[in-house]
Amino acid sequence: MQMDDMILISVDDHIVEPPDLFTRHMPAKYRERAPRVIDHKGKDVWFFEDKVVPFPGLGSVAGRPPEEYGMEPVRFSQMRDGCYLRDARVGDMNANGMLAALCFPTWTDFAGTNYAKASDKELALATIQTYNDWHVDELAGGQPGRFIPLCVVPLWDVGLAVREVERLAAKNVHAITFPDNPAAKGLPSIHSGYWDPLFQVCQEARVVLCAHIGTGLGVPIPSDDAPQSSWIVNLPLSIAFAASDWTFSQVFVKFPKLKFALSEGGIGWVPYFLERADFTYNHHKAWTRQNMGGRLPSEIFRENVITCFIDDKFGVESRHKLGVESICWECDYPHSDSTWPRSPEILWETMKDVPKAEVDLMTHLNAMREFSFDPFSVLRREDCTVGALRAQAKAKGIDTRPVPGRGGIKAAVDDTRVVTCGDVQRQLQEASTA
Repeated sequence: MQMDDMILISVDDHIVEPPDLFTRHMPAKYRERAPRVIDHKGKDVWFFEDKVVPFPGLGSVAGRPPEEYGMEPVRFSQMRDGCYLRDARVGDMNANGMLAALCFPTWTDFAGTNYAKASDKELALATIQTYNDWHVDELAGGQPGRFIPLCVVPLWDVGLAVREVERLAAKNVHAITFPDNPAAKGLPSIHSGYWDPLFQVCQEARVVLCAHIGTGLGVPIPSDDAPQSSWIVNLPLSIAFAASDWTFSQVFVKFPKLKFALSEGGIGWVPYFLERADFTYNHHKAWTRQNMGGRLPSEIFRENVITCFIDDKFGVESRHKLGVESICWECDYPHSDSTWPRSPEILWETMKDVPKAEVDLMTHLNAMREFSFDPFSVLRREDCTVGALRAQAKAKGIDTRPVPGRGGIKAAVDDTRVVTCGDVQRQLQEASTA
């Protein structure tokens, strides 16, 4: 197998919502109050219910030189078109040799928790359904075989969430975004039983719960003067708290076929986690009275949890200790952690000595199975490889060279000073001021 023979499906990318999404698609009854993009003090911001939501900063830096990453962009003109335009995104995917992507929303928060804060819940529900229909019918439907639909549910009412999953399942949607820890967002915990009707319908309809890092507890800042790198390195590790919470909950005892994805969580930490989880269960179950339904924690994890990685050599080397059948690959476009446009080269350094059958599992077959996604029903397999897709991009002249001067980080003192967590928080605050 050669690098160009790989078929890449990313189970963690992001889409910046186009500025006209809601003004074009919201029902007439709600259009005057729909979320919209306005110019405020030289910034493009989303405006909804008299609240301003700024643009995503490090969440849309694809195409910039790394030295210009920062809390910008604050305007669409500072973004690469692929961040928010479907056909441009597909062109960028081709240039990266990537067949398909599952895309999290942006301005609503990765898990859609911002909607739960809305005062007008009827309007919030209409906004969610408008986003979902756009995502399914226009984003995914407009480029068959290129996007795995990922939708949002109304988290403030489990009955409404169930009905929305049922509506989406009828549209062949098999993934929703869900907080890694809803209790951390002021919602009922996964241990309360409140979410059981949602878990039940997701199990029946084969809908995966995708929990992105940062959607629950988040990652604490060590100190104001800590290097920003110390915070970034902890991003994937933070999902381990959610992994423990879900694995030892009764969710997978009651719903043994339910699938839960640890999106952007990495995999290198998982073997130790599984070893520790089994030790904890066996060593302490006499007094904790933990009920695992006849399975070890490691068995529950391997059977119910989908793990995801961007670049994780140690994790791939340890793949058999965590279960190669549950591992999926991620690109994370257009975020700062993304390997675009060199994902195949970077991934191949990890995969080149792995048997082809296992490469295929981790790069696309696991994603196809777990998300009930079959791109080969509409696209020829031979047109879906890294080499074939890049040939298409080359024929269309897609340029992936970094474009400087679109904004970026401003050194707090001088060009040699290490950027601290406090620097970035202040930049974020400045970018958010409206």
